[in-house]
Amino acid sequence: MRLTTLTRRAAVLGALLVATAAPLWSVPAVAQMRGLPDFTELVEQVGPSVVNIRTTEKVTARPSADGGGDEEMLEFFRRFGIPIPNAPGGPRGQRPGRPQPQEEDQPRGVGSGFILTSDGFIMTNAHVVDGASEVLVTLTDKREFKARIVGADKRSDVAVVKIEATGLPAVKVGDVNRLKVGEWVMAIGSPFGLENTVTAGIVSAKQRDTGDFLPFIQTDVAINPGNSGGPLINMRGEVIGVNSQIYSRSGGFMGISFAIPIDEAARVSDQLRASGRVSRGRIGVQIDQVSKDVAEAVGLSKPQGALVRGVESGAPADKAGVEAGDVILKFDGKPIEKSTDLPRLVGATKPGTRSSITVFRRGNTLDLTVTVAEIEPEKVAAKKAPEEKPKATSAGQAFGLSVSEVSDADKKELRLKGGVRIDTATEAAARAGLRAGDIILAIANQEISQLKDFEAIVSKADKSKSLQVLFRRGDWAQYTVIRPVK
Repeated sequence: MRLTTLTRRAAVLGALLVATAAPLWSVPAVAQMRGLPDFTELVEQVGPSVVNIRTTEKVTARPSADGGGDEEMLEFFRRFGIPIPNAPGGPRGQRPGRPQPQEEDQPRGVGSGFILTSDGFIMTNAHVVDGASEVLVTLTDKREFKARIVGADKRSDVAVVKIEATGLPAVKVGDVNRLKVGEWVMAIGSPFGLENTVTAGIVSAKQRDTGDFLPFIQTDVAINPGNSGGPLINMRGEVIGVNSQIYSRSGGFMGISFAIPIDEAARVSDQLRASGRVSRGRIGVQIDQVSKDVAEAVGLSKPQGALVRGVESGAPADKAGVEAGDVILKFDGKPIEKSTDLPRLVGATKPGTRSSITVFRRGNTLDLTVTVAEIEPEKVAAKKAPEEKPKATSAGQAFGLSVSEVSDADKKELRLKGGVRIDTATEAAARAGLRAGDIILAIANQEISQLKDFEAIVSKADKSKSLQVLFRRGDWAQYTVIRPVK
């Protein structure tokens, strides 16, 4: 009786499954059809705006020793021990005069680009045209033009070139903020010189940190040498990125490609077209990521912001009152989630702009005002050796430190009120980046006026916990954390 009941139930369940089989299978089929895009219209729409870029460079060609340039003949001479004419040690005077080096144009590389405006402005990568003596642009209709390099910015890897033509099909620029991870995208370029090659994939990640000033778009679109400078296109036919880099162990495509967001590239191209160069802001700080240990040490509720490890003397940040050890939480009201956000925001700010900075210092939040300067090569300040050797102490040996008093002459020269000089830095102190000659200004958020202050603070410090150190190296005040060995 029990068996019969189970059999009947099984038969009913089977009938239900058969009855519902068609609707259950139809849903994935529809989803699958919707998930496979047709790129043909996009290629027809955007393809004419993509160009092939070939470059040449001046190379000094040195004539061969025998004057003929025949490598097989030279090998014949070498193999049978026959002296090579005009070679060192060989017979002289067989040919009148000595061959002179000559400059000639040689192919340098192949890249891609896309038309920004109908009157001939074209965007590509800076590394595509870097060092080129001549840039040749080929359109999809096979017309070829010599291009003029308007400007190139190596920091962002963006360049703009100009050809003398009108009525060109310009691309449509998309909104990167609308871009979603998992979205279908397409690339058109000239990998290995194969013009107008189309590849497709999805957006793998956004805001990928691989550069100081650029949050890259990561995709799995096949990108290879020659794709550089070509457009990354969304399903609306809009350019949302400039293909620039790949991650590869072999030099070929491995499924990870990076594109410069078009909004970042457009800002750079606007400046290049206006002045031929890019002006970026700077405030004169050395920064680092706020780790969990640092957040706990300074009293932050969570790891966020940019840790100020150093402040350049006389720089905008120094004048604004930013100190080493501060954590910058906001710049111009925009939150700093990770340290790499700060140089991008500052770099995008016009020099001369007065901007607000929110910092976290010793448990308090402070709002400061900084006047952004223009980025320039950093100056390295030289520091004279001390004229006297003060008495050393071993109070900090538990942290790998041996320090001594700072002479009055050095205090006057470096404009210091106090501090102690590091004689040796080993183990935990060395791992924290400290070295001999550095001057410790504060320990555990307490200022050091003289040697006895250092000894008192260090002797009471918990050797199992991290120890914050503010120190001076050259003209820079810097911040680090000595972490105990666990």
